[in-house]
Amino acid sequence: MSRRTYPLIVAALTLLLAACSTPGTRVVLLPQEGGAPSAVVVRAKAGAGAETTLSQPYHRATAALGADRAPALDQADPAKVKAEHGSLFEMAPPRAQRYTLYFDAGGTVLTAESQQTLEEVLAAALARSGGDMVITGHTDTVGSGASNDALSTQRAQQVRQMLADRQFPPARIEAAGRGERELAVPTADEVDEPRNRRVTIEVR
Repeated sequence: MSRRTYPLIVAALTLLLAACSTPGTRVVLLPQEGGAPSAVVVRAKAGAGAETTLSQPYHRATAALGADRAPALDQADPAKVKAEHGSLFEMAPPRAQRYTLYFDAGGTVLTAESQQTLEEVLAAALARSGGDMVITGHTDTVGSGASNDALSTQRAQQVRQMLADRQFPPARIEAAGRGERELAVPTADEVDEPRNRRVTIEVR
């Protein structure tokens, strides 16, 4: 599940639990995809200073109706949360899928294997209703930083165009370059490392 979707689940869960509480509000922080950190601040009363921060998966804050004190913090049982609110989890969108495509040296031509992988990317994206993609281009350390910035952007744009040519809506594709800043394989300068000549694609 992506970061953008989890807050929706949290909000929905919050509403449901609030309705079931007797009386009061209960908030549970669900884990982010890939274990990325997240946090939610829960206040007992609008405008009141007393608050509790949920910063770990399945942290739970419970506030009695009209209470001025900070909501009580404890750890919910993940299995119990899922069992009691299974319908909310079923509403969650599928997890994002990630792909890496590689290029021949010095240009924007995909390797033969990556051209096949591109078709898998397209199929995965089309299988999602309203799905979108984020493409990030990268280079190895051969050449100047400025030229690699440009090349990484060209690679991302090239893949974006290839997907658009295959009838995926270009408005739902973001493309950007990171040059040689985020090497998949750390190397010294001027090292021709094939695994760094790539684009990463997140299908959401």
